[in-house]
Amino acid sequence: MPEITYSIPYLTGFAVKPLSISGLGVVSFTNGSREVTPNQLQCEAYGYTYNKAAGTCSIFRFNTNLIRSFNNSNNSTKGSQNVTETGTNNTLIMGESNTVRGFSRNNIIVGSNNEIANGVNNANVFGTFGEATADNSIVLGGNASADTLGERQTITLMYGGATTDSSTVDSFLNNTTDSYFVIPTDTIVMFETQTIGVRTGGTGVGAVGDYKAFSEIGVAINKSGVLSIDSTRTTISSSGSVSGWTPTVGVSGTNFLQQVKGANNRDIMWATTIRFTQIKTGVTL
Repeated sequence: MPEITYSIPYLTGFAVKPLSISGLGVVSFTNGSREVTPNQLQCEAYGYTYNKAAGTCSIFRFNTNLIRSFNNSNNSTKGSQNVTETGTNNTLIMGESNTVRGFSRNNIIVGSNNEIANGVNNANVFGTFGEATADNSIVLGGNASADTLGERQTITLMYGGATTDSSTVDSFLNNTTDSYFVIPTDTIVMFETQTIGVRTGGTGVGAVGDYKAFSEIGVAINKSGVLSIDSTRTTISSSGSVSGWTPTVGVSGTNFLQQVKGANNRDIMWATTIRFTQIKTGVTL
């Protein structure tokens, strides 16, 4: 991660202030003319954690009085007790007690006690105690004030991929190679997928524009870190030469897989919308 530089005021009685935070979370200070390494008193006064063994100052959790100083000017926060951590940019929050973890961009939260995970971009979270852990996702938290983060929520996201032959391959979350949605431990989700494949090229039987659409519904459950799945698939519509085209859901570790199978010598683009209804139980399943 790149180093991020900030301009914040000196605390009363201190001749140094934070200058930058490395991708590893180590905080450098300045005395106004050069970079300096802070001592424990200086580090902790600004809300950081001091490592005595290493002699380093690291980000842990901001002093609430300093949150506004570290926010990027492009963030807009309306409400009380909202937190946007280091590296948060272009984020809108309307509500109370919401948190956007660090190095996140282009997010929206409307509601209370919601959270967007570290490094998540382009997410939308609404309601109460909703938790977004995936880029480009939409989350509705349907919880009461006594519930916990992500206890009951719906999540909508997309997978994408392509095939050129009859091999079964993974689609990926947001069509980003090796990216998958993770089902949390001791959590159960009911899911519905809507998948469509459309031919865009190739020399095999059929023509550009052939398509096939599917729906699959099922349940995935993570019992103490072991994920299993049960589902039923239905063909919704098709046109042209589409024999053998098939999407399937599956698991790998705690990753939710969306796989697709095309046909030889046919270039096929795939897109899948997935909607999860989640219960994070809080007990060992």
